[in-house]
Amino acid sequence: MASFTHKAARLAFSKALDVMLDRVYKDREKGLTDALNVIEKFAPDTFSKETYAMFRKFLTDPNEKWNQYLNKLIDELDPNVLKMTLLNLVFEAMINGTKTIRANREKYGCNIPWLILMDPTSACNLHCTGCWAAEYGHKLNLSFEDLDRIVTQGKELGVYFYMFTGGEPLVRKADILKLCKKHHDCEFHAYTNGTLIDDEFAEEVRKVGNLSFSISLEGFSEVNDLRRGDGVFARVMKAMDILKAHGCFFGTSICYTAKNLETVTSDEFLDMEIEKGVRFSWYFHLMPVGMKAAPDLMPSPEQREYIYHRIREIRANKGGKMIYTMDFQNDGEFVGGCIAGGRNYFHINANGDAEPCVFIHYSDSNIHEKSVLECLQSPLFMQYRAHQPFNKNMLRPCPMLENPGVLTQMVNKSGAHSTDLQEPESAEHLCGKCVDYAKAWKPVADKLWAQTDYHPHKYENWAGFSQKDASGAEASRS
Repeated sequence: MASFTHKAARLAFSKALDVMLDRVYKDREKGLTDALNVIEKFAPDTFSKETYAMFRKFLTDPNEKWNQYLNKLIDELDPNVLKMTLLNLVFEAMINGTKTIRANREKYGCNIPWLILMDPTSACNLHCTGCWAAEYGHKLNLSFEDLDRIVTQGKELGVYFYMFTGGEPLVRKADILKLCKKHHDCEFHAYTNGTLIDDEFAEEVRKVGNLSFSISLEGFSEVNDLRRGDGVFARVMKAMDILKAHGCFFGTSICYTAKNLETVTSDEFLDMEIEKGVRFSWYFHLMPVGMKAAPDLMPSPEQREYIYHRIREIRANKGGKMIYTMDFQNDGEFVGGCIAGGRNYFHINANGDAEPCVFIHYSDSNIHEKSVLECLQSPLFMQYRAHQPFNKNMLRPCPMLENPGVLTQMVNKSGAHSTDLQEPESAEHLCGKCVDYAKAWKPVADKLWAQTDYHPHKYENWAGFSQKDASGAEASRS
């Protein structure tokens, strides 16, 4: 009965989208307002009335930055890509999925994520210097049956958003497209180096409509190719041109370090991205993961404070750039701290190991032996659930980078093991590289946190579970 009701609601939303999108292409302002009305009708409690009113305001103001951004998006995205993104990301993941996830968190007493990140393969066509993904080895793969089973089990829990990383996930692009077609009610997203994208593949992506991309960049050609190989930057630029020409949805994934931080947030770099059709940019703080990591490349406290402010300048309503920027580390204040351990996402590597985070290579469960739900109920994931948030300052969210003693404690208590198959790294060794960093960042983070309007209590129910202190966790929350 519930399945029938869901299918009927999806069909109704789909038909409403068809009418709305037809109006959008004929009368942009009225069509967009109608679209918002449709979303509010299906999800009146997803946003407050004040937030819906704010959305309506910018939809009717042609001088508003995000009005212009949205219009550019509509003009350049293929209609099928636009519809499938709205249908799967908004209706399935945000509306239907969120309700199901919250109910299942209560039912099963564990974290249930909003998205699952998985590695179809550990293989890659590039050999980037210092790539932590390569530490898994190059011969591991999740079969199509594995990927299909993960998505099928995930949907039963309410998860309708799936991301791929690797390795290079597009080494398996035939299976990825097959998965997108079979699970047409899910949204998929691939973190890719971009070099395997060609016209034939982009056209298939346009047809399925439910696959988007984050393309890795480290800077302009000189810096990017120093790490990734000669000519890679030019191949990435070509891939962007191809995706834009086919009306596909894509952005960039940028690891910022002490060396490239100012370049990858410069006006020149952002203008280049926007011209190429980049819609968003994920910024990731360098993590000292692996025995061959270079902790000296981690940003200084002053550099991290700079990028904290700079990312907000870029995405500001007034001024800024016509691109949406997100900072995985410094935007913790908007999502209540750490989102790993299944709270909002977790990672399955190419060996099938369920890891709490793409940067935390420890596990006590494998999807070849357990279901997705059983992995989420494992001792390591339950340790995450008990300890989150890891302190009261959401600008210090990570149990490794800013709270290094907590990760060691959770790994040891759960009996988790290193998933690095080439050179296993103990939690003590990994976290030892973060102690000085965490100590130096704390006073800066505390200063910034004191200036923000966001406070931990706002997120106590956001993730669907109580955030009461677990035994022994209080010391980490100062």
